Amino acid sequence: MRTLEYRKIDAFTSKNSLGNPAACIYLKQEQFLTETEMLYIAKQHKGFVSEVIYITPETENAFKLVYYSSECEVDFCGHGTIACMYHLIQETPELQNQKEIIIYTNQKGALTVYNEIETWDAVYITAPNPVYIGTKLTLNEIAENMSLSVSQISNAQPTDIIDAGLKTLIIPIAAFQDEINIFPNEQILKKFCLNNGIDIILIYSLKTENKDNIAHTRVFAPKFGYLEDPATGSGNSAFGYYMMKNQLWDGSPVTIEQGGADRIFNTVNLSYRNSRILFGGKATTRIKGVYYL
Repeated sequence: MRTLEYRKIDAFTSKNSLGNPAACIYLKQEQFLTETEMLYIAKQHKGFVSEVIYITPETENAFKLVYYSSECEVDFCGHGTIACMYHLIQETPELQNQKEIIIYTNQKGALTVYNEIETWDAVYITAPNPVYIGTKLTLNEIAENMSLSVSQISNAQPTDIIDAGLKTLIIPIAAFQDEINIFPNEQILKKFCLNNGIDIILIYSLKTENKDNIAHTRVFAPKFGYLEDPATGSGNSAFGYYMMKNQLWDGSPVTIEQGGADRIFNTVNLSYRNSRILFGGKATTRIKGVYYL
């Protein structure tokens, strides 16, 4: 039986919000897990965390990250990256004074982690380069599969698909109260996503509960084995590029509130540096232990 260093960490926690749970498995350089083993571990976490992140040191200042949901490998997981890197920097004296750390993702290449824990109690991650895919989906198709009426979708901004880690269908919702109370059917939405090459669906309102936030978002991810993601790095990064494309944001540091009416809203930080979106937040370790495989 093998033992693996294990943490259950909630990302994007703030004040009383619960964040988004991730299971983080910290591997030593000599430890290796097969794809079958990584998926097996992730399947055991279905309903407990959104994704499992496997992190292996490459050098003193660089790490490899691989992401799995209970269904499959995930190209990129923003909240999982926040969770494991925030904890790793806090617990590793050699990293605490490092302002930039490199991560190598299995599918999205090398990205930079910015250590802002001392200043802002947060880490920031460079989002993958955006791919502007666009969509020919009609409002009727979107509304039907989201359990909406067409009138609930705003015509002030476009629907779009942008990949900033995950292929994200972005849908503007006309009324804030509708946006926080939408709960689509998971199986119908999963089929819709798989049939149209969509990883996640982000809905948003430019009206917010807290006036200090630029927007309110929610993210649905049935392709990965659960309906809603309560706080999202990749989805909000795609939304950041969407806002810039549609002149809704100038790239200065902002915060986004996320979540449905069934929870305390989480907070995701966004900024723009060197022609790239950065998303950031803090994380809270809930469980520390050993995983036996």
